[in-house]
Amino acid sequence: MNMLQDSITRFTSYNRNIKLLILGNIFIQIGLGITSIIYNFYIRTLGFEEAVNGHVISLASLATALFLIPAGLMGDHKGRKKVLLAGLIASGIFMLFRSVFESESLLLTLAFLMGASTAFFQVSVIPLLAENSSVEERVHLFSFHFAVTTAANVVGNLIGGSLTDGLSLFLSDLHAIRISLIIGVIIFVAGSIPLFKITEQKRQVHQKNSGRMTKATIDRDSIRIIVIFFISQLFIGTGSGLVIPYLNLYFADRFLASNSVIGVILAIGQAATAVAMFVGPAFVKRFGEVKAVMILQLLSLPFLLLTAYTESLWIAGIAFLFRQALMNAGNPIQMSLMMSLVEDRYKGLANSINQMAFNFGWAFMGPVSASLVMNFGDYWGYAAVFTITAFIYLLGTLYFYFILKSFKRSGQTGEAPAAA
Repeated sequence: MNMLQDSITRFTSYNRNIKLLILGNIFIQIGLGITSIIYNFYIRTLGFEEAVNGHVISLASLATALFLIPAGLMGDHKGRKKVLLAGLIASGIFMLFRSVFESESLLLTLAFLMGASTAFFQVSVIPLLAENSSVEERVHLFSFHFAVTTAANVVGNLIGGSLTDGLSLFLSDLHAIRISLIIGVIIFVAGSIPLFKITEQKRQVHQKNSGRMTKATIDRDSIRIIVIFFISQLFIGTGSGLVIPYLNLYFADRFLASNSVIGVILAIGQAATAVAMFVGPAFVKRFGEVKAVMILQLLSLPFLLLTAYTESLWIAGIAFLFRQALMNAGNPIQMSLMMSLVEDRYKGLANSINQMAFNFGWAFMGPVSASLVMNFGDYWGYAAVFTITAFIYLLGTLYFYFILKSFKRSGQTGEAPAAA
């Protein structure tokens, strides 16, 4: 509670742009929370094979990965607000279309289009937060932002699951899911209202660097950091792409859980993640950024393996809760570290490449996960998927720690090395 109170106090000191951005993102995440938890079931209810779910996830993630760099560069040049709003509105349109169309070819096309448009609003949020905050504020700001975002997603999960089950008492399963999806789209697009009020300074052409620090040196340093984070996120995205898109199907297939129960489980997991976000800054203060990320991610692995092999819904739910919280608690720490190490003019590009790596993992692992479950069944299929993910997470965590532990904060901060 003290950490929460401290975060709220800090929030009141942030500038108007940050407050508007967080408010808009609350609506966006509620809408996404509603649609994400039931869209897999929509495809299944239409009568398509499980592989179609994998193709939809892969195409959306691939499109996002391909468009993240152009979107980031456009934001660096044209302004992040314009890119953010354009991507948000376009995503809302494609989300609406995919909620009513039933043709497989149209659903796959819309998956790609939505993934592409998602890149434009996804890539703008972190640089906007960074540009409107000081270096000293960022760890707490990013932790607060991720916590609020996650909490909003919790609300969406709860609404999505319970609303669908409630409507199914009066309507067919297909129509209940469709109406829930449309409600989610409306809330998602409502997030654009606060974002229109954000004020952004006109982009300025960067002048040549003066003094001893040459442009070539800055380029090499920034690119080196970007490549390191790219490889790290590629590990995490690959492991995540095997598991996260299918969590609702995992609980439904292995434990025959209802939409409402699945919604509550995923919501509680997200709520635990939101709480864990407030713990992140304390870990950073004690261990430094890099070691804090390593500890949090390594602690999540036993719970991931427990989820893989348990036959109890209660144990699976509790293990999922701890895995979700611990693994994701390091995300704002990583983002803050990257934004501090990279020059201002490369922040958009760095964020783009970082997210591109994560989405490439989702793009290529979706069909692999679906194939394993189809071939080995609800128990051993998911057990294999979760075990492979744990191994990939381990590799990614160790890579991140041993490569980045020697890095120091930018000279502007005067802080100690990132790892104690």
